[in-house]
Formats: sequence, structure tokens, C-alpha cells
Amino acid sequence: MTTTLSERTPQSALDTTRLRVVLLVEVNEGQQHRFLEAYEALRHQVAGVPGHVTDQLCQSIEDPSQWLITSEWESAPPFLAWVESPEHMEMVKPLHGCVRDTRSLRFSIMRETGFAPPPERQRGRLQSAPRVGDGVVRHALTFTVKPGSEPKVAKILAGYTAPEARVDDRTRLLRTSLFMHGNRVVRAVEIKGDLIAAMRHVAQQPEVRAVEEAINPYLEADRDLTDPESARVFFTQAALPSVHHMPAAGKSGTVARHALLYPVKPGCGLAAARLLARHDELAGGDPESPVASSTIFLRGDILVRMVDMRAKLEQVPVLTAGVNGTRTAAVLGRLLELSDSRVLTTPDGLRRFLASCDMNLVTDRRPPEES
Repeated sequence: MTTTLSERTPQSALDTTRLRVVLLVEVNEGQQHRFLEAYEALRHQVAGVPGHVTDQLCQSIEDPSQWLITSEWESAPPFLAWVESPEHMEMVKPLHGCVRDTRSLRFSIMRETGFAPPPERQRGRLQSAPRVGDGVVRHALTFTVKPGSEPKVAKILAGYTAPEARVDDRTRLLRTSLFMHGNRVVRAVEIKGDLIAAMRHVAQQPEVRAVEEAINPYLEADRDLTDPESARVFFTQAALPSVHHMPAAGKSGTVARHALLYPVKPGCGLAAARLLARHDELAGGDPESPVASSTIFLRGDILVRMVDMRAKLEQVPVLTAGVNGTRTAAVLGRLLELSDSRVLTTPDGLRRFLASCDMNLVTDRRPPEES
């Protein structure tokens, strides 16, 4: 049987497909019992998290220092909400002193073999078809700086030298796009290969370390990147994962990159992201669309939609804002903090909305050999 896949199949973590999370752990020598005690306490807490189904702890039969924790979730959104929460950071603290390295992988469940799952594991569905990827991992970090320091921070961030593109034989840095909106900074990266390896590589580069040190005095939350625990807390809190990507297709030509920071009402981030994702999927069927590609980043109610445009924002405000249709505009309007929820349904209101949420592009760079 042959399955035809669209060249613009979205990459999404917003559907109801069941999720398998794999955590690879290297335990410090002599710390196995401490690790087991920490896991035993952790697993009972995780069992009460909404969306959690089950988990397993496994130890390597070849190298006893290597452990594997797998967990199953009803879908990706409840897992992402938990793993990015302050509660999660507190839960996993006991593990930090007994492990030297971890790596987390997330997979949608597509096929199952064997006995029928019990009722508690029947929530969520299997992935219906394979997704078509482009081999690029997209991720973002976001943090805030002290009000009044924005011009200084923008100057520092715009002046850095791009680090070496090659990380290893299979990992390369492709692009870094940095935006500001008020005192919020968003740094979006595109990587070919292993995201964790690339992030570690970037953090070790002298030019990057110099920039990070230069902006430290202006951050609202203190950090010390020379201290592993402080760095871990910062990068956990700053993580802004990509939850939906609509790849580029259609005609070639010049595109301009923009990012929109949506003023989401408390508790409405996921609903707004799903609405925008659905809009982009429908618009993606038109190869002549002025929206060449889009990526939605979400953590809690911080919602950023990055779009590569073939036209100016003001020329296609409906597509740019993600509200192609009166009903979509009305629903999104109710999910956002707006002076009037009907603002997205009028041309003048849309223009004002785009002007208010369009982020300032500070820098958009590819490493020299990728240019």
C-alpha cells in the first residue's frame, strides 16, 4: 500500500496523539541507591499529574550506570505543561546530585503490537500517518530584561559574532533569529541534527559567552551560567518549545521573517495555539500564499508565532495575524487580552493589532558557511 504525503505536512505537538517520553540518564558512580530513592518519590508525584498514563524505570544490562525512564502521556500538551512548570523543577531536584547527564526524547505513538491496552491507556489516539520532516529542529528561548535597558540589550545582542556552524559530524547550526517586544527577548534557533549537542556547543563558544556575560546585569532574573544548577534553572525557565511548524512550499522568492507575540489571556495559551495552527494548516494548502512558512512557540501563555512572509504585514493583515475568517477572528479575539474582542474583525483593528504585537527583529543570522 502506498501513502502519498503532502510536502507541507505540519510538524505538530498540538494534537491528541498519545506521547512516549524517553529519558536517558547516566548515574554517577556509587549513587544508584540514591537515584532509586529519588525516582521512587518522584514517580508517585508524577502519577497524579493530569495526562500522565504510566512510566517505567530500566537499567542497562551492559553498563549499570546507564538508566532509561519511559513514560506515556495522553498527548503532548499536558506533558509540555508539566515539564515546563515550576512544580516539575521542584520534583526533579533530588535527581540532580546523583546524575551526570540526561537526554529527553519525545515521540508520538504510531503503532502498537500485542494485547489490548487497559482502559486507562486507551485515552488519546495513535498517530494516523507519518509526518514529513525537513531534518531541522526548531527551538526558542525567552527571557525578560529590566525595563529601560532595552536599547542597550538590543545593541549587545545585535553585535555578536555567529559561532562555528559545525557541531559534529551530524549536527550543524543553521539560523538564529532574535526578536524583542518591550522588555521580552525571544531567540529562535534552527539546527540540523541533535538539539542538545548544538545547545551545549553554542554555550561553550567564546563569542556567545561574552554576549551572555554582557547582558547579565540587565536581566530581570539573576543567573550564573558558570554554575551548572543556575544555568539549568535558567534554560529550563527560558525554554519556549516549538509546538507546530508549517514548512515552506510553493514559489520561491524573497521572504522576510517576523514574529508576533500574542497577548494571551491566562489559561488560554493552548487554545490560541491550536487555533493558529489550524489556520496555518489551511492556509498552507495554497502555494501562492504570502505566508511562506510558520512556526508556533508556546510555553504556558507565552505564545509566539514566527512567520516567513512574501509580502509586507500590512498588505495581508488577515493571513499575518492568523485570522482568515470571521469566526476565527472572533474566537481568537476572546482568547486574547484586547480592549475589544472584536478588534480582529475589522481592517483598522487588525492593523492596530499587528502593530502592537509585531516583535522587533534584532538580528537574523546564518553562520558564514550557511549563507
